[in-house]
Amino acid sequence: MARRSVLFSPGDQPDKLDTAAASAADMIVFDLEDGVAPDRKQQARTAVVDALGVDTTSEICVRVNPVGAGGATDLAALADAPTPDSLMLPKVSGPDEIATVSQLCAEYDIDCPVVALIETAAGVLAAGEIAAVDRSDGLIFGAEDLAADIGATRTDEGSEVAYARQQVVLAARAHRVDAIDTHYPEISDEAGLRAETEQARRLGYDGKMAMHPRQVEIINEAFRPTDEELAWARRVLEAVDEQGQGVISVDGEMIDSPQRRQAERIVDLAAAAEDVGDQ
Repeated sequence: MARRSVLFSPGDQPDKLDTAAASAADMIVFDLEDGVAPDRKQQARTAVVDALGVDTTSEICVRVNPVGAGGATDLAALADAPTPDSLMLPKVSGPDEIATVSQLCAEYDIDCPVVALIETAAGVLAAGEIAAVDRSDGLIFGAEDLAADIGATRTDEGSEVAYARQQVVLAARAHRVDAIDTHYPEISDEAGLRAETEQARRLGYDGKMAMHPRQVEIINEAFRPTDEELAWARRVLEAVDEQGQGVISVDGEMIDSPQRRQAERIVDLAAAAEDVGDQ
């Protein structure tokens, strides 16, 4: 399942949950954590449980609170609800936190994978270990919280979080889980969002977080291969079928396993766009 666009929606606002479910986002995140005020957590749990039966083609994910800060209560509330497609655990600093959530999920008969938000210094340094846990299904890079954690000043070019951004995608790739890039905070800046999403794709990310439905289409478009890229990828894979798995030549270019994997990724991205009807 593609996760190009990951749209967050505050759990205590049912109308926004419905709007998100009607969007073209690959993943909808019903948020019980930062998007909900502390005194509205119970209202959010009730609204999210009610929304889990919504009719949508998007993957439905629930972001719970950290274990020890409301996460166990969140999972207990989900026990008698339709099981979401995935859970999101914020501020993950090590693999033990995923293991704890896994134990709670087993107790409440919640059988779904977990995506981990990497948004602390400890989480970045342990990203590979977090991705290696059996239930882990993706890493999400959270630049804003990371900057606050390390005392960095956020800049437009993002040099202060560049190492961490690349570390997260490397850890995800090493353990064959999805890598989702941080959100772009300027909702009205479509050009900036497009440029940053294209950069995320070049870095190897599978998708990007969205904080508003209007960002979804731009993110999906940025992850869609161009006609030229898709044509190249198809020529490469056709040549591999004809000439075998060794070093081959396509259009005068020497093709080996790295180019073959890139061609497969491009074809997969194009197929994902077709699956959701936006290509």
